[in-house]
Amino acid sequence: MAGNSERRGAVRKSNKKASVGSGGKVRRSLEGKGPTPRAEDRPYHKAHKAKQAKQGADGPRGRKPGPRRRGEEAEWIVGRNPVLEALREGVPVAAVHIAEGAERDGRMKEIFQLCAELGVGLAETSRRELDRITSEAVHQGIAAKVPPYEYAHPDELVDNAKAQGDKPLIVVLDQVTDPRNLGAIVRSASGFGAHGVVIPERRAASMTAAAWKTSAGAAARIPVAQAVNLTRQLQAYQDAGCFVVGLDADGDLPLRELVADADLTHGGLVLVVGSEGNGLSRLVAETCDRLVSIPMANSLESLNAGVAASVVLYAIAEARA
Repeated sequence: MAGNSERRGAVRKSNKKASVGSGGKVRRSLEGKGPTPRAEDRPYHKAHKAKQAKQGADGPRGRKPGPRRRGEEAEWIVGRNPVLEALREGVPVAAVHIAEGAERDGRMKEIFQLCAELGVGLAETSRRELDRITSEAVHQGIAAKVPPYEYAHPDELVDNAKAQGDKPLIVVLDQVTDPRNLGAIVRSASGFGAHGVVIPERRAASMTAAAWKTSAGAAARIPVAQAVNLTRQLQAYQDAGCFVVGLDADGDLPLRELVADADLTHGGLVLVVGSEGNGLSRLVAETCDRLVSIPMANSLESLNAGVAASVVLYAIAEARA
C-alpha cells in the first residue's frame, strides 16, 4: 500500500541522534559496499540456484564433474527391530536416540553393543521429544537418525573407471520408484564389477534407509549419482565413448548376442534399466544405442527390475572375464 512506512525495504525514521564519539562508524556504514550483485550471482538466492540447475540440464557436454550433492534431509528409522536391522546391515546411522525409562530387552542390548562396535553415538531423551522428532511414530522408545546420502556426480563414474585402468560399466535407472529395487540393483552392480549407479533427481527412488538395507551394505562400496536430466547424461556418456544399451522386453538385441560381441562388452558400457510397469521412457529408449532383451522360456511378461539387472550384469561380467 502506498505510503505504508512498514513495507519491505522502507526506511524507518527516528529522532534518535548519533552517539557522541562514534568514531565515524555511522559515516562508514553509509558508504556502502559497492553495487549489489545480481540475484543470479548471489549463491543463496533462488535465482542463482535456478541458473545452476539450468546449466546442469542444458550445459555443454563434457563439462567437468561438479561437487557431490547431499540428499534433502535426514531420515529417522523407528522401532526396535528396524533400528537393529539397520545397524546389522551397515546403514550409516549417525546417532541412536533412546527414550528415558525404555525397557532394556535383548534387542536393545544388541543395539547398544552394535553402536559401541560401530562408533555410533547414543543419546537419551524424553519420550515427548522422541515423539516430536519421529512425528508421533510408534517408536517403541528408540529411533536412529540416518544422515542425507552423499551422491556422486555422474561424470565421476567414468573418470573413476578410467583412473583404475578399466572400461566403464555404469548402471542407469529410469523410472524405478521402489527403494528396495534400487537397493537390490546397487547390490548387484557392486557384486558384478560396475563402477556406479545413476538415478534421476526427480520422480525416482532415492538412497533412503530402505534402499541401504536392501543393498546389504553394498551402497558403501559403490557410488550412486543423481542426474538432473537422464537423457542428456546418457548423451554425455556416449560422447565419452560408452555404448548405451537399454533393457526392454521387446528389444531387438538378445542378451546372448550382446555378450558375444567382445567389442561391446569389453568397451565402455552403460546399462539402462526401466521400471517394472512402464519400462523405459520414450526419450530414454530413443537415446539408447540398442535395446537388449532377455530371452524367456515361456510367456512370462517381464522380470522384476532388480532381477533383470542382475541377469544382464552377471552375463556382462562373465563375458568380460
